[in-house]
Parts: sequence; structure tokens; C-alpha cells
Amino acid sequence: MTNETLNETAEAGADTATTATAEVKAVVEALIFASPEPITPKMLYKLLSDEPKEDVLAAVNALKADYENRPGLQIVEVAGGYQIVTRPELYEWVRRLFHERSTQKLTAQGLETLAVIAYKQPITALEITEIRGVNTTGVLSTLLERHLIKIVGRKNVVGRPFLYSTTKEFLIRFGLKDLNDLPKIEDMAEALGFEPPAGLVEQTPREDVLPLTEEDFESGKVEKVEKVEEVEEVE
Repeated sequence: MTNETLNETAEAGADTATTATAEVKAVVEALIFASPEPITPKMLYKLLSDEPKEDVLAAVNALKADYENRPGLQIVEVAGGYQIVTRPELYEWVRRLFHERSTQKLTAQGLETLAVIAYKQPITALEITEIRGVNTTGVLSTLLERHLIKIVGRKNVVGRPFLYSTTKEFLIRFGLKDLNDLPKIEDMAEALGFEPPAGLVEQTPREDVLPLTEEDFESGKVEKVEKVEEVEEVE
């Protein structure tokens, strides 16, 4: 085999590798774009099981670099996955497109309660009331209906009250990779337009949490979907 033939073979192999990489990159981009929620690395590996994991990860990193130079869109890491979103500075233009209804917005009370839960989770309704100084029963129902919070257990005290924590939907709505991405309480309050309660301080570890029982689910107060989410997180 001549040197010329060897060179042609090498070039053909390089072209094939480049094409394969470009194809993986295109598939990954399509999957991230089409997914209704942030798509995790684990899901990408599963969907592209015929491709080496390092190639899939390389495609993700290449896409992130590409989107750094796109003026309207960006790839962000949210709730443990990847999502293609509009850039925050273009919010006003996107809002005009959807004609956001006031009924879709949380009230100041809702935002304040959600902030208390986010920074103090897991927390009981009584503890939220003590921090805010007002009854929060109605607000908690709204936050549960919108899947921004969920019941994660019971506090090991008299009465065994429910404990509330934020959900994956909360991370997605607020563009957070995980709870470690939460900004300072003062910064969040300023950004969302409410005064943080005086008793709201940084999250502290809890050692008095009891797991939910089958009786809790059978009572109808806790949706089965919450139980499923907990199982999936453990797996």
C-alpha cells in the first residue's frame, strides 16, 4: 500500500469520525430542545446507548460552547439536566409573546411562603406561620397545586405535622441547577419584589424528620406521585 493510499484511508477515517461526532451533537441538541423538562445526562446516555458516554458528554460540552455565541438562546443546567432557554435579558420580549396572565403569577404572600420553604426546608406549616406571622394554609394549598412544593415526611413531635420541601418543578421554574444555587435570601427577595420575613435565615440541617407511611397516602392528603418521586430519587 502506497503512502498516498494510506493518507486517503486516514483522511476517510477522520471524515467518518467527524461526521459521527457531528451526528451525535445534532441528536443531543434535538433531544435537549424537544424534551419538555431538563434532560439528564443519564437519560442522554440511555437514548444514545450505542455511543460512548464520553462522546455524548463531549457533544454536550461542544453545544454549550456553541450556544455561548448565540444572542437569543443558551443551554443551561437546571434541576440536574440540560435545557435550551431564551436569554434572561430578552424576558420582556418573550413575555409579550405569551401575554402572561396575572392569574399565573404567585402573589407576594405566595412568593414569601415559597422563599421560607426553600431556605428552611423541610419545614412545617406552623413553623412557616411563626416566621411569616400569618396563617399560610391557603398559600400552601396553592403551592402544592402548582407542584412547587411537596410533602416529604412528618416532624417527630407531638401531632406529627407534615413537612414541606420544594420540588424539581421549583428548580425548573427558577432556573436552578440544585438548591446549592439558591441566591442569598436578600437577593432573592429583591429580585422577586417582596420583603423577607425577619425570622427567615439560612437553611439548617434537620434530624427530626419521619418518613411518610402508607397511611398518609391512603388518607388522600399526600398524592401518590410524591411517593413515586421519592422512590425515583433514591434509585
